[in-house]
Amino acid sequence: MITEVILKEKEVSEKLNGFSYQEVGDDHLFTGLETPMKQDAFKLSDQEKKDKIESLFSEIMDVMGLDLTDDSLQGTPKRVAKMYIDEIFSGLNPANKPKVALFDNKYQYNQMLVEKNITFYSNCEHHFVPIIGKAHVAYISSGKVIGLSKLNRIVQYYAKRPQVQERLTNQIAEELKAILDTEDVAVIIDAKHLCVSSRGIKDDTSSTVTSYFGGKFNNQEKIAELQNTLNY
Repeated sequence: MITEVILKEKEVSEKLNGFSYQEVGDDHLFTGLETPMKQDAFKLSDQEKKDKIESLFSEIMDVMGLDLTDDSLQGTPKRVAKMYIDEIFSGLNPANKPKVALFDNKYQYNQMLVEKNITFYSNCEHHFVPIIGKAHVAYISSGKVIGLSKLNRIVQYYAKRPQVQERLTNQIAEELKAILDTEDVAVIIDAKHLCVSSRGIKDDTSSTVTSYFGGKFNNQEKIAELQNTLNY
C-alpha cells in the first residue's frame, strides 16, 4: 500500500515509495484524506489563475495543431480557464466552502435522516476526466440538524476538485461529523469513472461504490436499515 507521496516541483518524475509514476501507470492511488495542495496554492488571485491557464491552454491547443484563429476555437482557452476556476474546480478554494447553519432538533427526531441520490460531477485527478455519480448521505442528530440543501452543497463542494472517490467519500463524512458534532454519519457513493469507460480498458458498464459508516452506522443492523431505505 502506498502511504506517502513525494511531489517535487519542476521534476518530471514523481516518486511513490520508490515507484515512479510511469511504473505505477494507471493504477488507482489514494494517498491521503487531504487534497494535495501546494503551500502557496492561493498566492495568485482567481483572475490571475484564469489568465495564466488561458495562456497555457492556448499553447496546448497549438501543440496539438489546432487553429486558434478559427471562430469556433479562438475563445476556447478563455472558456476553459473560466470553467476550471469558477466551476468544475471551484472546490479547491476554501472561500467557496458552503456556509452551514445548524438548527435545534426541536422535533426530537432521533432516527437516521437520509438524503439520497445527490447527483455530482467531479474529475479524476489521474487523467482529469469526469467522474459522474450519486451520493447518499445519512446522519443521526446529536441535538442539531442541518438544512437539507446544505447536504447537497457539501457534496458538491468536495466534488468540485480533482478527486479520488475514496477521498471524496471520506472528506464528505469528516465534514459532516465536524459540523454536526457526531460520529453517527454514513456516506455511500456510486459513480462512473470516464477514465475507465472512455479510455484505457473502455468498460462502459461498471461503476465504483465506496462507503463510510461511522458511529451507530458501524453495525450490520444499521447498515441493513440504511440499504433498505436507499432501495425504496
